[in-house]
Amino acid sequence: MVKKIIILGTGGNCVDILDTLLDINDARQEAIYECVGFLDDNRQNWGKKYFGVEVLGPLDSAARYPDCRFVNGIGSPRNFWRKGEIIATTGIPLERFETVVHPSASVSRMAHLGAGVVVFQHVTITSNVKIGNQVIILPNTIVSHDSVVGDYTSIAGGVCISGCVEVGPSCYLGTNSTLISYCKVGARSLIGMGSVVLKDVPENSVMVGNPARFLRKVVE
Repeated sequence: MVKKIIILGTGGNCVDILDTLLDINDARQEAIYECVGFLDDNRQNWGKKYFGVEVLGPLDSAARYPDCRFVNGIGSPRNFWRKGEIIATTGIPLERFETVVHPSASVSRMAHLGAGVVVFQHVTITSNVKIGNQVIILPNTIVSHDSVVGDYTSIAGGVCISGCVEVGPSCYLGTNSTLISYCKVGARSLIGMGSVVLKDVPENSVMVGNPARFLRKVVE
C-alpha cells in the first residue's frame, strides 16, 4: 500500500526529503511513498509547486489530511530550539510521523530510531545508538556506537559524533563539527560549523572553534 506523505516546510531540507522519498521508491522499484504536498506558514508559498508538488497551506491545516502521514523538514540555526513547539502547532500525533531513511545510509540493526526521524544520504549510524523523535541527520554524518541524540535535534552534514556521546534535545550540530567520546551537549545548544567539542557543553550554549569555546547563550 502506497503511503501518502505531506512534508512540513518548504526549505532546502524539505526538498531533500522529497528527493529521498523518490530515491526510496527507485531503490524498491515500486511506489512506497507518494508526496501529496507541503505545508508552510508563509502565505506567499501557498499554491506554489516545488518539483511538481504543491504547497497546500499552513501547518495548522494538517488535520484536513487524515489519510496522510507527515515528515518534518523544519529546523535551522535560526529556529532549532523551537522545533518541538513548531511541530506541535500541527496537532499531529507522534505516531503519524514517518521515519525516512535514504537507501544509501547505513543504520545498524542494533540502533534505534524514533518517530519522525529523517536520515539523508551516506549517513552512518552504528551499534547501540539511540536517535530520539523528530531528529534530522544530513548527509555524510557519522553517529558512533552507544551515542544518544535527543528529540528534535538537527544534525548538519559531515558531523562526526564519537562513541558514547549524549546530545540533548533541541540542539543543532553545525556542518563538519566533531564531538569527542563521552562528552555531553546540553539541551538547546548550537555547535558551530567545524567546531571540535572536547568537553561537556552546558545547555542553551553556542560553542565555536577548535577547541570549541563558549560564545553566547542561544536564548537570553
